[in-house]
Amino acid sequence: MQDRIILKRIEKSKKSLLLLGPRQVGKSCLCQQLNPKKTFNLADESLFLELARDPSRLKRELKAFTKHTLVLIDEIQRLPSLMNTVQTLIDESPGQFRFLLTGSSARKLKRGGANLLPGRVILEYLDPFSYFEVKNSFDLERTLQVGMLPGVYLNQEEGVDILSTYTDTYLREEIQSEALVKNIGSYARFLDIAALSSGQWINYSKISSDAEIPKETIRRFFSILEETLLVFRLPPFEPKHEISRRTSQRDKFFFFDIGVRNSLLGLHLRKISQTQIGSIFEQWLILQIFYLNRAYQKRWQLSAYRTEAGAEVDLVIELPDHLIGIEIKSGKNVGRTDLRGLRSLNEIVSAYKPLKKWVAYQGSSKQVFDTGETVFPYLELLEALVLES
Repeated sequence: MQDRIILKRIEKSKKSLLLLGPRQVGKSCLCQQLNPKKTFNLADESLFLELARDPSRLKRELKAFTKHTLVLIDEIQRLPSLMNTVQTLIDESPGQFRFLLTGSSARKLKRGGANLLPGRVILEYLDPFSYFEVKNSFDLERTLQVGMLPGVYLNQEEGVDILSTYTDTYLREEIQSEALVKNIGSYARFLDIAALSSGQWINYSKISSDAEIPKETIRRFFSILEETLLVFRLPPFEPKHEISRRTSQRDKFFFFDIGVRNSLLGLHLRKISQTQIGSIFEQWLILQIFYLNRAYQKRWQLSAYRTEAGAEVDLVIELPDHLIGIEIKSGKNVGRTDLRGLRSLNEIVSAYKPLKKWVAYQGSSKQVFDTGETVFPYLELLEALVLES
């Protein structure tokens, strides 16, 4: 059992909860820590079939409780219509029931016409482990190889096997069926190319050509991965003022866990090579900032910056009164040539918002350049971001 950042916030709340997150990030485990009095696990096929045939059973069983009752419904996306029953119980018996609803597919909820209970439930997301949740056992080398899914990261003996099973049975089979793919080969080719493209600017035409799949099908596949919470989309940075230089209009996609991405490519089975470490480290750190943004409810706007001339900044964070540009280096040294993208971004945004120019690296000491860029050891940068509001 590992404490999660969002646990205390959920414990304090009196509102019902819809908790979304990919499979095996620990949603059920977290909810069980709240000691629900009644649990409906829709992953149990027999219970799923019974409630599908007779949805009113849920209401009848809960009406048997006379005191305040905490109710967990796991994998709610399997029966989205139950959300209507939940709303009825909340409205008919104010204060008697608090619901914990978990789901691993926003797509299935939307497709099932789910009533997402606006004003009645709070929406939270659970991601793989954040560095802050495993500080005492953090191991960067292992993290970059197998990622931070709880059951994988904490299981030294069988974590690699669990990861292989996850990608083979879930990503390759269940999501394939979710995509309603008739041509199994096309989806398999797409998934491999998507893993190779993780963290890069997406060129749909090139992927379409390489995979021999129509471009609109590629877009649909990426949309399905996003709606099933398996990838994050990082949009291009859009300046608020008109500028003379042209910036990229392409997106980047990141698999939600670096270990899952590695597993699709077979990289989780061996030590990461030096030629691969730079891209993997960059993706992992950006994912950590995605997790941090949601876990601490920062509500930052995240994007990536690139000009047609080739100046890039790996991550741009927009806050109400300033921006933070973050360049990520996997090495232990940072030179002035590494700052080109941050300086380009500063020229664009300085007219309307101050920019903090930050660099993350694997060195051990914090540095400040005379032109204002601050270089952080990567874990110090994460600590500094927690303090930003």
